Amino acid sequence: MGQYIARRALVSIPVLLIASISVFAIVKATASPVAAIRSNPRVSQAAIEKYTHDLGLDKPPPEQYLTWLGNFIRGKWGTSIVTGRPVGPDIRDGLFNTMILGITSFLVSIVLGVGVGIFSAVRQYSFFDYLSTGSAFLGLSIPVFWFALILQIVFGLYLTNWFHLATPVLPTAGMFSPGATGIDLIDRIRHLILPVTVLSVQIVALYSRYTRAGMLDVLHSDYLRTARAKGLNERTVMMRHAMRNALTPLVSVAAIDVGALAGGLIVTETIFSWPGMGVLFISAMENGDYSVVLTWMMIVVAFVIVFNLIADILYAVLDPRIRYD
Repeated sequence: MGQYIARRALVSIPVLLIASISVFAIVKATASPVAAIRSNPRVSQAAIEKYTHDLGLDKPPPEQYLTWLGNFIRGKWGTSIVTGRPVGPDIRDGLFNTMILGITSFLVSIVLGVGVGIFSAVRQYSFFDYLSTGSAFLGLSIPVFWFALILQIVFGLYLTNWFHLATPVLPTAGMFSPGATGIDLIDRIRHLILPVTVLSVQIVALYSRYTRAGMLDVLHSDYLRTARAKGLNERTVMMRHAMRNALTPLVSVAAIDVGALAGGLIVTETIFSWPGMGVLFISAMENGDYSVVLTWMMIVVAFVIVFNLIADILYAVLDPRIRYD
């Protein structure tokens, strides 16, 4: 097992290097590092030249890439031209806030999706199965931005007016109430409810379909009949034998979803004013913040590659047919 993990990790290294070259080339081709700073009439030519020199942009492209890669590995991610602060703290705060929202949504989605999928498969063609199937198709067809806006209108406007409340039933923006000090857990949970609901609807629908299909593939397999013939109770058969193989297809999808969290949940974060990686990226692109955009994209790509590596390892853990040698 250790050798298998080491080999998969070694394969990920050249993938990361190729990804870093692609990210650097794409950002350099689509975003001018000095466009935003040149648009400010109060910035002198000397300041522009210093900024260019600090980023290594006065060197040939290969040297620029090597300089940037070396600085990135050492954690020297440059300075934001918008805030004037180092990029690192902004990325760290945005990533932390995104992970709070994303991981909460993922946990809710995986629990509900897997539970609904298993029950639908075990009770195939029942009323619950038909209901969950129809609900899944409906959930997959709902646009995220539309659903988010509908929830904001309903909970922030209609219900507030109907019940003559001074404040909305549920907060429709931000991650804490104005003027709040410290960490108020109840307040944070209330701010999480609407964005988590928006994010979870489609993911629950997707995970329930994957789980149901996987369970139906294994429910009538020979090894389950053998397990029942040995006298194992149905709960043990389902939990220890059926689920382990049925959830294998879900692993790759879930790993990619978790890896993509680093990129921020751009639409949801923008609508709900959640100060995460999505909002940071939109702001950086609008203001031509080269250092933030470049660092943001590399972090996102690295997360996706790392979680795909984790998916490969989980495949080997869940499916004993995968060879380690």
